[in-house]
Amino acid sequence: MSHFTGHHILSVNQFEREAIEKIFTVAHSMEPYARRQKRTSVLTGAILGNLFFEPSTRTRVSFGTAFNLLGGEVRETTGMSNSALAKGESLYDTARVLSGYSDIIAMRHPQAGSVKEFAEGSRVPVINGGDGANEHPTQALLDLYTIQRELEYNGKGIDGLHIAMIGDLRYGRTVHSLSKLLCLYKNIHFTLISPAELAMPDNVIAAIENAGHRLTVTDHIDGMVDADICYQTRIQEERFPSQDEANKYRGRFRLNQTIYTRHFQSKTVIMHPLPRDSRTEANELDNDLNSNPNLAIFRQTDNGVLVRMALFAITLGVEHLVSKYEHDVVWYTNKS
Repeated sequence: MSHFTGHHILSVNQFEREAIEKIFTVAHSMEPYARRQKRTSVLTGAILGNLFFEPSTRTRVSFGTAFNLLGGEVRETTGMSNSALAKGESLYDTARVLSGYSDIIAMRHPQAGSVKEFAEGSRVPVINGGDGANEHPTQALLDLYTIQRELEYNGKGIDGLHIAMIGDLRYGRTVHSLSKLLCLYKNIHFTLISPAELAMPDNVIAAIENAGHRLTVTDHIDGMVDADICYQTRIQEERFPSQDEANKYRGRFRLNQTIYTRHFQSKTVIMHPLPRDSRTEANELDNDLNSNPNLAIFRQTDNGVLVRMALFAITLGVEHLVSKYEHDVVWYTNKS
């Protein structure tokens, strides 16, 4: 997929490496607006339908923020019980109606394949904000963008990367999508660390192997001294059949400064899609890592706004007009 305008963004399988590079170039150009150094009105008059039928903080607010920063307006629906879906309305009918009120739609839904089903009834482009345990393409893009920027700081590129993915790899849709994107690059070493019951799905493993990348599967953190990225995931308790089942694995792969120093090199970048589970029994990423300069989790969230701004601009065909409708930010200018 190299031509984006007017198209849905539902899966990382739509992207080629050239397309990703275009998105990242546009994302980088969005920094002055995301930092509120400049503003643009390129999407004045445009409306985003932000439909989140599953709990979300970062993704929902990030989509809305990105659209606002481009000058557009946001209309939100949150929670299944607050929508006509609770009355038995189909995804198709919901899409036909709500796409008449919007110029583009961002959607999250707890069922795999649901966003694709919704998109089939939509009259405007739909962006997948996460569909069950299936995919989360915009998270994968922002993760990959973060990886690129962090490695550039260390004088490296994505080709030849060694990434350790740790935790719930079975239900963690972020690692599914990110792995598929990384398959577009060269000579990647994947180390997958999880209990056997929470292993990466077979289709993702097959994609890695078919792309000719190096793969290590293990259930313990050892020998990570040459890992460039440590990507930690939380136990996706909402995907488990019961809370008791999820609790069996909670806290299995904790990471604190002592463990990090023992098992990883001093430049290994620490990532997490958030939210991190900070409860005592889980404590996935200890607070003692907050002062570690390699903790990139909040740079990830900042980068999410840039990437989603780029996706909106490209999908609506205005990426070449953003600077044309640029203005000063009065409150920022007068701050001093």
